[in-house]
This record gives sequence, C-alpha cells and structure tokens, in this order.
Amino acid sequence: MEHYSVTGMSCAACSAHVEKAVSAVSGVESVSVSLLTNSMAVEGSADSDAVIAAVQKAGYGASLKGAEDKNKTASSKEAADGLEDRETPVLRRRLIASVVFLIPLMYVSMGHVMWGWPVPDFIAKSHLVIGLIELLFTVIVMVINKKFFVNGFTALIRRSPNMDTLVALGAGAAFGYSTYALFAMAYAADMGNFAAEHMYMHEFYFESAAMILALITVGKMLEARSKGKTTDALKSLMRLAPKLATVVRDGAEVSVPVEEVKKGDIFVVRPGESIPVDGVVLEGFGAVDESALTGESIPVDKQEGASVSAATINRSGFLKCEATRVGEDTTLSQIIQMVSDAAATKAPIAKAADKVSGIFVPVVIGIAAVTVAVWLIAGGGIGTALGRGIAVLVISCPCALGLATPVAIMVGSGVGAKGGILFKTAAALEAAGRTQIVALDKTGTITKGEPRVTDIITADEITESELLRLAYALEVKSEHPLAGAVVGYCEDNSVELSESETFKAESGSGVSAVIDGVSSQGGNYAFISGFAEIEPELRTKAESLAEDGKTPLYFAKDGKLYGIIAVSDVIKEDSPDAIKRMKAMGLRVVMLTGDNEKTANAIGAQSGVDEVIAGVLPDGKEEVVRGLLAKGKVAMVGDGINDAPALTRADVGIAIGAGADVALDAADVVLMKSSLSDVPAAIHLGRKVLRNIHENLFWAFIYNIIGIPVAAGVFYPLFGWKLNPMFGAAAMSLSSFCVVTNALRLNFVRLHGRNISQNNESEKEDSMKKTITVTGMMCEHCEMRVKKALEELPQVASASPDHKNNSVEVVLESEIDDDALRAAIENEGYKAGEIR
Repeated sequence: MEHYSVTGMSCAACSAHVEKAVSAVSGVESVSVSLLTNSMAVEGSADSDAVIAAVQKAGYGASLKGAEDKNKTASSKEAADGLEDRETPVLRRRLIASVVFLIPLMYVSMGHVMWGWPVPDFIAKSHLVIGLIELLFTVIVMVINKKFFVNGFTALIRRSPNMDTLVALGAGAAFGYSTYALFAMAYAADMGNFAAEHMYMHEFYFESAAMILALITVGKMLEARSKGKTTDALKSLMRLAPKLATVVRDGAEVSVPVEEVKKGDIFVVRPGESIPVDGVVLEGFGAVDESALTGESIPVDKQEGASVSAATINRSGFLKCEATRVGEDTTLSQIIQMVSDAAATKAPIAKAADKVSGIFVPVVIGIAAVTVAVWLIAGGGIGTALGRGIAVLVISCPCALGLATPVAIMVGSGVGAKGGILFKTAAALEAAGRTQIVALDKTGTITKGEPRVTDIITADEITESELLRLAYALEVKSEHPLAGAVVGYCEDNSVELSESETFKAESGSGVSAVIDGVSSQGGNYAFISGFAEIEPELRTKAESLAEDGKTPLYFAKDGKLYGIIAVSDVIKEDSPDAIKRMKAMGLRVVMLTGDNEKTANAIGAQSGVDEVIAGVLPDGKEEVVRGLLAKGKVAMVGDGINDAPALTRADVGIAIGAGADVALDAADVVLMKSSLSDVPAAIHLGRKVLRNIHENLFWAFIYNIIGIPVAAGVFYPLFGWKLNPMFGAAAMSLSSFCVVTNALRLNFVRLHGRNISQNNESEKEDSMKKTITVTGMMCEHCEMRVKKALEELPQVASASPDHKNNSVEVVLESEIDDDALRAAIENEGYKAGEIR
C-alpha cells in the first residue's frame, strides 16, 4: 500500500471525486481518501506517477509520502510537520480581514437602511452611493475569500462540484443579482422613477454575499481547529521520541542527533534519560518506564539481554545497549505509522455517506434551481426566489457527511494507541465495536504461557530418574510450551541428557524418537495409548490431575509406560476480572485449548468463561472460529504466533502481548501488553467510536434533510417559515464544527474503569472487600489453590492471592462470616490470620 498527500480538498464531494479518479487508473485495486488528514492510501500495482496524474486531472494536487528518506524517525521535522495545523492560522487571517470590511458593510446595509443609524449626509442622501459602498466592501470581502470562487468554479468546470461550488454559486448569485439591482436602481433614478429606485434599494443582497463568505470562513476555521485536535494523540506520540542519543564511538561517549544512530551502534542511557532507539541491553541494570508505548505505569526491570524501545524512559540504573532498530523500524515509529494508516482507511459504516457525498452537490444545485423556478412560478418575485435558492445552496453541507466517520476513527485510534491498543484499520475499530463473541486461546492469553512441572508419577518398577531421562531426551527437541516446562525442570535438576534420533513431533498430540536404539513416545493419553498399555490406577491419577487444571503428559519406551509428568500453566492475575468484564458487557466468552476436556474445564471454571472447547489442535482453531461466526460477530484473541489462521478468519483478530512486535500481519488489533484486560477495553473503545459515528452520521443526514426543505421554503405556506441566506450560512458553518467537536469527546473515554464492567459505586465496592493475611503460600500454585477454595464460596465474587505479601484480597458479592473464609483457606493447608 502506498500513501499520498492530497491537496485542494474541501469537502466529502472532493474526496469522492479523487477516489473515483484514482479508481479508474489501471492497476489500482482499492483506494481510500481521508478528508481529515488530506491523505490517500492506494493498493495495487499502479505506477505512482499515473496515480498523481489522475488526481491532478481531477483538479487536486498529490504527492507520494516518504519517498525521499527511509531513515527518519517519527519525531523528525517532516513527520511532525505533516500533522501541523496550517489551515487555522490562514483561515483566521482571512476571517479577521473579512470582518474588518464586513462591519462597515453591515452598518450601512442593515444599520442605516433598516434601523436608521447615522451616516454622513453625502451617503444618506443618495441610494446610489449606499449601493456603491455596499458593492465596494462586498468585492473586497470576495477577493479576500477568492479561494471559494477559484476552487468552486474550477471544480464545476471539471464536472466535479464540491462545497466550494455551493458557496461560490450562493455568494456569486447574491452578488450578481445585487449588482443588477444597483444598475437598475441607477437607471430608475436617472429616469426619475423614484418608486422603482426605492424598490431596487431593498433588492440588494450585498451583505448576504459577504456575510455568507465570512460565516463559512468561521465554520471552516472552527472545523480546522477541531480537526487539528483530533491528531493530538498522534502528535503527543511523536513528541515522545528523543532528539539526541549518547553513543559510544572510538571508546568515547558522543551526543548525536537520533537520526544519525545506525543499527549496531552502542548507546548508553542514564537515569532520567529517554531511550533513543530500539535495542538490546549489553550491560547494566535499569527500571524502564514503558507507559508511553504500553500504557503500563509500573517500570519494567531491564538487564543484560533484555529488549528496550525508543521513547521509553530509564527511571533508575545505567544501561549500555546495542541499537537493533532505528528510524522507521522502531516500535514507536511503527505505532505512529499504524495510527496514521488507520486514519487513512475507511470503515464499512462510511459507505452510505460516501455514496451520498458523491452525488450530493449536483443534487443540491438541482434543488436550488427547482426552488428558484417554483417560487418564480408561484409569483414570489425574483428577489424572493433568488433568496430561497441561495439559502438552499449555502445551508447544504457535504463536509459533515465526509467528516462523520474519519474524525471519530482518528480520535479513537489515538486514544487506543496511548493505552497500548493499536487498531490497524478503521474497519478493525468498527468490527471491535460490533463484537458479540470473544474466542480466547488459553495458552499465553488466559494463562501466562509459562507452564511448570507440578507432579511426577512413575509406573511400577520405573524410577523417577529413568522417567525424567526419557522425558528430557524426548522433549528437548520440541518447541511446545509444555515441553519447555519439562526441559526446564530437568535442567534445573541436572538430569542426564540421552541422545535421540529420528525425532518427530505430532501436532498437538505428542512426540516420538529413537532413544538408546529403542522407540520412545511422549504426549497425551490418546497418543500414548496407541503405543503402550496404561494401567487404570495411573489413568485415575491422571484424571485427578486434570480436574485440578493440570495437563498430564504420558511417556512410554519400547511399548512400556514409564509414567506421567503433570504440567500446569498459571492463570494470569487479571484474566478472571477481564473475563467478568467481558461478560458484563454482554459478550459470550469462549476458551479454545488443545488440553483434554477435564483440564480445560478446570481452567475454564477458574477463569469464568461461558464455554470451553477442548482438544483443539493449532490447525483446528480456524475451523472452530468458522463455526462461531454462524452465531455472531467474533473476535479471536491469541498470541499471533500459531493462531494466524484463526485470527484472520475472525471478524476481528486481536494479538495480545505483542511488545515490540507491533506489526503482526495476521492481527487487526495489536495489544502491546500481555494483559487480557485490554481486550474488553478495545471492544469498549470500539463501541464508543461506533456510537460516536452513528451520532455524527445522524446529525449530518438529519441536518441536511431538515435544513434544505426549510431553506427552500417548503414550510412557508404552512407555518410561514422563511430562512435568510445568512442564517443558512451560519448553520452550514456550524454543522461540520459540531461533528468534529462531538468526535473529540472520545478523548474522555476511560479504557479501564468501572464504566466497562458496570461495577457498583466505589463506596459500596470498598465495603465488600476484605484482605486476609495468609501464611504458608510459597508459589503461584499455592495462590491458585487458595483462590479456587475461596471462589467456591457463593458469597465470594473473586479472590486475588499474593504469596509474596502473604495476603489475599477478597471481593464479596454478599456478606460472609470471617470464620467461613478462614476455614476455606485452612482446609487447603494454609494458615489464615488477620482479616480486615
């Protein structure tokens, strides 16, 4: 996809004409034009020169973005300048100049003529002088705002009329008829027809022409200012990148501009300094604040071998790092690019507005012409008929239609990026807001993805050492997370490693190899039962382990079962609460796992999901998602590694825990943190954006549906309603401003808060919390036992144990006696102390 800057667009009709022109270019597969950012995204094999030529032929300007330098950081002057609000200062100067000449014009035309305000005698005694003064001031205001006429009539000549065309026709018609009335008045005065002279004096619309231009300029300025604010989040990200880096060259530390840092350079970061580029720690230890990228406020410890990202801050310690990604390749630059790309794309919901925008201006011009004709036929007079036609032209607003969706998408994407939630496209943001079912991959999503060995059960006549040697030799070549747990345990316990040959991994089932010249296998029950007989007693023990949420791995050699090693993956601390929030939002939560049914159901019960689908192999997740799609809109959440087909198949694919790898191809939404709580936050934000778009589109459509008939005088026979063209221009100037201002409200959306899960009032919530001192917890498995015991009590909503602080925080749904809480803990073999 190539991105272009487009100049000269003033409304939705302009963007529609650009899209139509570029779509006709050979090799263009799709094109999306953003009125908000004045940019265009083009997919296909079309030559960039042909695309630019097509835009220029349509009457606009275009240039290819970023073609000259690929080694610029997101904080570079070019990137910042791209979002700088250049429109508002220009429009402000135009407005001030217009008002300077509009005030005397209004004083003469309205103040003196209508209300008798004093003017010099030479003006008061001559209608012709009054008319000439009005003509002079109006011409000056028109020259100041000549852009409306140049753009408007150029677009009309090219058969692609836009908002400027409407303004130019409206103001031009008012000025043209007023000029005719002035000459007619002069002729009447010369002929001594004072009645005609007086009549023509009241046919002047000079002040309407000037006021229309001034009011539209007010609206454009307010719109430009508000549009500038929609990119505040993006600009704040750009400002995060440091301008200087301290690199080591020839053994000495040198401060250089960050643009000069190259891949492989060694740089140092002291306490309080920002990390200039992405890198890996070579020496030192530090606590790095990554909140700028992930939204996580707690600093992360970094030591040798750890990755660091540009724009994060070293809060303490000294770090010596090697640059691994610089310029456009840094995590920060990719985030900025992703937010920009999302704003350049279009959401499906915008299609209706785009279709209307494409024909809006010609239809309005037609309605204005019919309005004038009808009023003339009805005997309303040329002045009245023209006034109604001008009102139709200047009240119609295609801009509100064009801005309704992109402003909400831009603000929403920026808010998400600041919280570590990245939407790749506008369609992804919309799809997130429509989600009904959330499918969660278990490993690495609900759980930490760091399984550990919990139990070792040997078969008769087999020692633990023999079982571990067999398991070590089989699993050492496997890449499965459970295999990593077994290998880690064996390494920690200095188990001897035997050589293995003809290693083979069976996806989702097990592994096989030849060890000591003998065929050996390791894996789940279904896999191993085909090679060795499993005694009922061991089978029963394995089922008991599975009921506790552990995964039993069977190992056999030469047709004989050697034993079982149980592995357990710990549920993330925030997973149960995140799932509870999703359910409170009306979402159906489904867990997918390759574990056996009993293990899966145990973890599902602990996490609180609605449905568990067990025994799903990696290549079977896509089929499961396909089935869920028949029941509603599906969001698939995974780690983006072995979930790619499922992520792609879902309505919206969400990759969790991306960290520095924000460009995961399969995902539509990328979560920087490995926190499940960001999933309901992303869906909540999507819903807010979708609602905002609906509000904007409703306003844009209803404004035009009501405003145009009122301006045309449709209701005049019934209610006597008649709209002055100046008020029509005022309404038009405020319509786009209202849409953009409404979108800016999204900046106040709380991604994580009580408004997502609709919790009780804070006072009530605090009164339903208890903290219990618990001694005897030694690890995360102890925490899980205490958590499970407490949450089995019907009065307990959730329990959060912490073995490091020897405490557990309990949230209650109803009152419960302290002794019942103590008993639940002590039944698991731990000692409960003070409860507060």
